[in-house]
Amino acid sequence: MNNNSGKLKRTLGYFGMAVAGGLIAVGLHDRLAPASDNAGPSIATPVQQVGMPMAGAPMALPDFTGAAAKSIDAVVHVTTESTVQQAPMYNFFWGYQQRAPQQVRGAGSGVIISDDGYIVTNNHVVDGADKILVHLNDKRKYAATVIGRDPSTDIALIKIDADQLPTLPFANSDEVKVGQWVLAVGNPMNLTSTVTAGIVSAKARNINILEYNPDQDIFPIESFIQTDAAVNPGNSGGALVDTEGNLIGINSAIASTTGSYTGYAFAVPANIVNKVTRDLMEVGHVRRAYLGVTISDIDQDMAKNFDLNRLKGVYVKDVLQDGAAQKAGMKGGDVIVKVGTMEVNNVPELQGQISKFSPGDKVSITMVRNGQEQVKELTLLARTGEEGTRAAETAMPALGAELAPASAAELKALKIGNGVKVVRLSGGKLRSIGIREGFIITKIGQQPVAAPQDIEKALNNSSGGVLIEGVYPNGTRAYYGLGV
Repeated sequence: MNNNSGKLKRTLGYFGMAVAGGLIAVGLHDRLAPASDNAGPSIATPVQQVGMPMAGAPMALPDFTGAAAKSIDAVVHVTTESTVQQAPMYNFFWGYQQRAPQQVRGAGSGVIISDDGYIVTNNHVVDGADKILVHLNDKRKYAATVIGRDPSTDIALIKIDADQLPTLPFANSDEVKVGQWVLAVGNPMNLTSTVTAGIVSAKARNINILEYNPDQDIFPIESFIQTDAAVNPGNSGGALVDTEGNLIGINSAIASTTGSYTGYAFAVPANIVNKVTRDLMEVGHVRRAYLGVTISDIDQDMAKNFDLNRLKGVYVKDVLQDGAAQKAGMKGGDVIVKVGTMEVNNVPELQGQISKFSPGDKVSITMVRNGQEQVKELTLLARTGEEGTRAAETAMPALGAELAPASAAELKALKIGNGVKVVRLSGGKLRSIGIREGFIITKIGQQPVAAPQDIEKALNNSSGGVLIEGVYPNGTRAYYGLGV
């Protein structure tokens, strides 16, 4: 009995302690709790303190369906056929033997920018093509003609014979923000009408991918929009659009060690594309303006060596004789910080802003000299120093060429009295018969030619084949037969 009585006492003791603990907890709760439900919690939870939604609350996600629907029909599939001359093959018995030309097929994308059939694409998509087909999203297809090419920006303009086509409007690419959502629309790997999403990763990227060839007036302008939207071979020439479905760039390149997408892609900004395509549409070539300076980015070492008080802007190493900058009073050592109202902090940004103008345009340049800001009013010039456009250069789409009278220096160096230079080829009759860029045509059908109009007249007066005579810049004379 004594043992049982002891166990009962201990049990009752434990029960009493539990009840007392519960009463203490209730009392503490009453002391700490708010007076009413309307007062809210006295101490905010950590989630509420950082402004994040409570668990289970819906999050707003971007809706790409409208932009995709607006873009898909205005982005086309571009296929090409080219003839490539193969190197001679060595035969043990007969020596080197010429091999038959090889037919090469290519593919890319394009964006319809006018309802009557003008389409922008990449220069590298159509360069060298003898035949171009445009496949619309509704499965119609058309033969296309090259209106003009601009290797300096990797942009080309082609045309199909159609009307009432869907188009994409140009956005102001200067207003594009790093971090904003974008869509890449194109035809990667022959998978037509493909849409991928990502963000703008950076602006004004220079990746040194475009050709530099001063002999052919090719001075690359790279001020790419960088994005992580997936872009693959076949996307070239396709659209980079914002969430409203407006065109902010033309997809042109990828950063890859494998040839396929590995994280980043690059697009030509819409403002550059708009300027280039308008020029190609109106005059057949790009009216490119130049400041007339040699420039470089500014880093910490340069700022120290040249006693610069800021790392922003573009350093002017030298100004060219009789260039726009020199005429406006700029000097070596100046730092350009603005073009108009747009700040420029590196060479690609400056090139991108100047590329929007034509020779003869006036622009305000804000620069820093000896720590003081100054504004210079410049009249931009062409590379050769003149205002206005190169009126002597003529686009002849039927021949797939841009032609210009040979310069006095070229005539003297080659010891010829007249000639018309083949400035650029875009696929067509001249390329198909083997003529290369830089060739100077001296005669067509025994008739001397000195201007592009002479060539047009000579061909119009011929009813059959004609013989084209000429010389290359290295002095090699050549002859080609052309069927009219």
